[in-house]
Amino acid sequence: MFNHTSNQSNLAPLEGTDGPRRALFVKRWGTLLQRPESGFPRFDPDLLAPGALEALFRASQAGWWIYLMGNEDDVAHGRVDMETWEQFERDLMDHLSKNGVRVIRSYACTDDSVEGVKEHCKESVYRLPNTGVMYHAYQAEGVELKSSWVLGNETLELAAGWRAGCLTAGILSDSDDISGPLETDTAFVAPDLRGALEALVTTLRAA
Repeated sequence: MFNHTSNQSNLAPLEGTDGPRRALFVKRWGTLLQRPESGFPRFDPDLLAPGALEALFRASQAGWWIYLMGNEDDVAHGRVDMETWEQFERDLMDHLSKNGVRVIRSYACTDDSVEGVKEHCKESVYRLPNTGVMYHAYQAEGVELKSSWVLGNETLELAAGWRAGCLTAGILSDSDDISGPLETDTAFVAPDLRGALEALVTTLRAA
């Protein structure tokens, strides 16, 4: 499991937002980032979903604790080496930070006990739909899970959020992974990450 801790994670909460720590657990690929048709890319700001950067900035400023997450099967299955993936992750996190997006921690599971290759063939509590991401945030930063949201385009992360006691919101993607019946109690489905974040920022301000 590759766990990138932001150098901003020790910042004090914004004034007026120091109540229960409510988190947004955002799926990386298919929700925050648009995956290219082929190959593993270098990081490019154009990979970000339209409007996602601005919406994440507003959510961060409104007091949400932002976490990224996802299964990185390209690494686990040997299609991409760790060095390439780590460079991509550094560039992504640097871009978010430079644009005022306060990511507390970025979780990326590079293990798969079934199809993983070599050192990546092992169990991991961070592999979705396992709940290690949410419970680690609870233990490490005191995140209140019942007030936190999981945002994703697949049932894997939505199921993990539901099992951890979080609220969940489905994000539609080009592949329509969540367009069928969901086995989780998903609060709502948004057309994109921007729409979901704008709704949740409004909810926080009204709370």
